[in-house]
Amino acid sequence: MLSCYSSSVAMEILSRALASVTDSVALVHPTFDNIADLLRGNRLGLVPLEEDPLHADDLPAELLESVGCVFVTTPNNPTGRVVSAERLRRLAGQCARHGVILALDTSFRGFDTRAQYDHYEILDASDVRWVVIEDTGKLWPTLDLKVGMLVHSENLGLPVEKIYSDILLGVSPLILGMVRRFSEDAAAGGLTELHEFIAAQRSVVRAGLADLSTTGVPDPDSRASVERVLIRHLTGTEVWEALREHHVYALPCRAFYWADPARGDRTLRLALARASAPLAQCVRALRHVLTPR
Repeated sequence: MLSCYSSSVAMEILSRALASVTDSVALVHPTFDNIADLLRGNRLGLVPLEEDPLHADDLPAELLESVGCVFVTTPNNPTGRVVSAERLRRLAGQCARHGVILALDTSFRGFDTRAQYDHYEILDASDVRWVVIEDTGKLWPTLDLKVGMLVHSENLGLPVEKIYSDILLGVSPLILGMVRRFSEDAAAGGLTELHEFIAAQRSVVRAGLADLSTTGVPDPDSRASVERVLIRHLTGTEVWEALREHHVYALPCRAFYWADPARGDRTLRLALARASAPLAQCVRALRHVLTPR
């Protein structure tokens, strides 16, 4: 395991390493926009892997023969969809048979118990060449106190250690020590409290907008620390601009649809891992902006 300042640094290391052996990556669509940015920044061509086929049947052989890596975010941001243990087992087996690297970003795993199975056991049993990026910054987003972790199989065959040493020497022992204490608190009940808090925050958003005909809930099963809101009569950018007048921040979803930004035009993402009062203010402002006049 390689400890990094952040998951973005881990992603940059992986991107550089992948570029040394392939020129094409199948990337889940939509997902974190910076994943696509970092892969493209290292001159890797991206093939969109839509969520529905990813979570359904085996991937087409033609796709696996055309890429050097399949990159999946689970739970996904912003949709919250989780790759089940059985689906991961089949996906890993497919990638192993085709000689394709399987990369996972599991940064939001702490928020969803459905994603808290042993990914590493499944990956090791498949003989696939694999990489997993973990991130404590999503669980404890405090004063940039975070550690990104780059974990990989022994048979990966990529120069990740060399690239890691080119970029950084390690992570502060103080940060590692504090993350360990946070982890101990999480194991002692803090994680359950976090799940309850995020669920309550999500309920505030959904209840506050429930009777508006102009909105919808595109991700009803999400347990991640974000909530998407479907907007039927305005674009996410238009709503974002209107919310700024109320000193409220939300994120238009165009950038998550890195292969087709227009598909994100009608959605807005709200962060739930924040104090309740600012979130309530955000919902009131959003309701005001979205109420037809």
